[in-house]
Amino acid sequence: MKKYIPKKYVPKKNWLQRDVSFYKRKFWQFFFYGLGFVTLFFLLASWGVFGKMPDFEDLENPESNLATEIISSDGVTIGKFYNENRTMVKYEALPKHLVNALVATEDERFYEHSGIDGRRTISAAVKLGTSGGASTITQQLAKLLFHGERSRNPIIGLTQKVKEWIIAVRLERQYTKNEIIAMYFNKADFVNTAVGIRSAAKVYFNKEPRDLTVAESAMLVGMLKNPSLFNPIRRMEKTKARRNTVLGQMVKNNFLTSAQKSELENKPIVLDFHPESHKEGIATYFREYLRDYMRSWLKENKKPDGSDYDIYSDGLKIYVTLDSRMQEYAEEAVMRHLPNLQVEFDNQQKDNKNKPFVRISDAETKKIMMSAMKNSDRWKEMKANDKSEEEIIASFEKPTKMTVFTWKGEKDTTMTPTDSIRYYKSFLQTGMMAMEPRTGHIKAWVGGMNYKYFQYDHVGQGARQVGSTFKPFVYATAIEQLNISPCDSVLDAPFTIPKGRHNVTETWTPSNSDHQYRGMVTYKKALALSINTVSAKLIDKVGPDAVVDMTHKLGVKSQIPSQPSIALGAVEVTVMDMVAAYSTFANQGIYVKPQFISRIEDKNGTLIYEPMPESHDVLSKDVAFAVIRLLEGVTESGSGVRLRTQGGGYGYERVTGYPYVFRNPIAGKTGTSQNQSDGWFVGMVPNLAAGVWVGCEDRSARFKTITYGQGAVAALPIWGMFMKKCYEDKDLDVSTKDFERPANLGIKVDCWAPVQKDSTAVDSTAQDTDEFSIQ
Repeated sequence: MKKYIPKKYVPKKNWLQRDVSFYKRKFWQFFFYGLGFVTLFFLLASWGVFGKMPDFEDLENPESNLATEIISSDGVTIGKFYNENRTMVKYEALPKHLVNALVATEDERFYEHSGIDGRRTISAAVKLGTSGGASTITQQLAKLLFHGERSRNPIIGLTQKVKEWIIAVRLERQYTKNEIIAMYFNKADFVNTAVGIRSAAKVYFNKEPRDLTVAESAMLVGMLKNPSLFNPIRRMEKTKARRNTVLGQMVKNNFLTSAQKSELENKPIVLDFHPESHKEGIATYFREYLRDYMRSWLKENKKPDGSDYDIYSDGLKIYVTLDSRMQEYAEEAVMRHLPNLQVEFDNQQKDNKNKPFVRISDAETKKIMMSAMKNSDRWKEMKANDKSEEEIIASFEKPTKMTVFTWKGEKDTTMTPTDSIRYYKSFLQTGMMAMEPRTGHIKAWVGGMNYKYFQYDHVGQGARQVGSTFKPFVYATAIEQLNISPCDSVLDAPFTIPKGRHNVTETWTPSNSDHQYRGMVTYKKALALSINTVSAKLIDKVGPDAVVDMTHKLGVKSQIPSQPSIALGAVEVTVMDMVAAYSTFANQGIYVKPQFISRIEDKNGTLIYEPMPESHDVLSKDVAFAVIRLLEGVTESGSGVRLRTQGGGYGYERVTGYPYVFRNPIAGKTGTSQNQSDGWFVGMVPNLAAGVWVGCEDRSARFKTITYGQGAVAALPIWGMFMKKCYEDKDLDVSTKDFERPANLGIKVDCWAPVQKDSTAVDSTAQDTDEFSIQ
């Protein structure tokens, strides 16, 4: 039997006794396992396991939310439609110091890496992110383009970071460094309605990116770290300190000298703040009209793939016919004249217990006020909250804090909602449009005086009674059908159209507004003085149907009753239709439909729409020119003569901008509706026609006398100041020449007239004579 010999006990080595090879083996195990895990993680992320990754097409055309630009005929962006107020710019449009500021501050080795800065990444990891982030410009762009803000969940956040790295590398392969810089600037949010560098430059400094100074560029780049924190509107000191930090980074990276930095950092930040809003800026009423038009356009015009365009995100470029300079001149004229005229209106209302309504019954007042209440937001909101009508009406009598419009700016006050309705109905409103007669191109459009508070468009929407501005349509019909000439004579005397004739239900005897009769006068004189009896005689001869037909051919779309009283202006027409109709006379009898879009391009500059002009013949050249000569008489000796005089007269303190002292031929006509509720002036030179209407929202809110309510005082000054500005701007090339005379003109238009009085004489026509009355 063998003797049992126990094995010798060999104790295990502790970690101090283990040889180096063991640790090497473990290190490489962990290393390769870790590397394999990281590789697998990156592969899974790139395959979209942790969420969709952009493919080649997405990288080639990253989803963008680009504003649609509205560009005037002189190349100025006058507005935008947007979800994000962002407009693309190319790298070439960026100043070098702006790019340098970005690289120096956000990614010093931008031109050396391929999307990921290994040195910064390792440094950030070692310091656990305490020294700042490691994201390169390309990584930041990837985040902006494809997933936005990082999740606070550490696992999801890590996944997003890995996806950023992958996308960044792909972006570097797909785009040049310059393209990445431009894309980053185009996508960055600068708050205060500014998304992208072009919007930021416009909003904060009212200039294009290429015009930014070094200090301005440094401020905008500084905002990128945290736009809300470094918001110059709210935190100017923090923004300035951040700007100076950017300047310091530019010195560090040899983009600036220390001396330059010292000079710039001591300068204050000077903003020219212009936040962009649909309710503010230039041509607000036109832009809203255009938006409404585009809704219909979108239904009829599709993308090549059949999908719909989106005017808020597809970055379209809508080239419009408006001229930004003319638009500014028109708006300036409105804002000069209406506050001046408003003073007189308010003076006449001081003793009016039913302000601003004049000579209407309590029942009529109640009807107007109730209609305004039911159309108000207050009524709609309370009705939606199931409030009774009695409760809603009672709320209109409770004093409420509110911000109201004044001619000097917004004002905080307290008043009852009922009083606020009367307050707003007391304001004079206007509509003004200018267009080129031959092309139909609309050059200026002022639908009111403040879109934020008064959103009804008095150019394209509001049809108002036109008064004597309708009379040229009667004269045009008569010249065409009766072969009369401006120089023929007619008797100005009492005139009656008996009951039953021309659909008249009662015997009609129109009288002149001054109740005077002048005997024999030429037709040119009759129109210049707006003699009602002559207009009545003409419509009696040609018949109302012929005048209605002529007016519709001239482009007026309103329903016009076939009654003799239309000869005196008992017709409601929009400013747009009136200007287009008058333009037909200046365009030798050819009507051209008003046009406000020149073309539309997609975000890449590809033409996708170009409208065709619409026109048709209405009158012969001879008849059109004869009407022009009639209208010239209005500004030579009629109610429009104040465009030429400089002596003044009674009521001229409200003829804002007077004297105008125009020397060139002007064809035009004033108009005043019954009771002075509407004042009109439509005037033309060979290559520009413009029309103006002035009145209150309700026809019962009006001037008490014709002195200030007539078109020659209420509307003509806006035309005069607008045209004066246009003539001063030589680049606009507004004509001062004669209207083109047809060859072999067959109508006598050169009438004998006494020598005109000196232009310095006082205008003897103290009041317009185109109010009509029916007896």
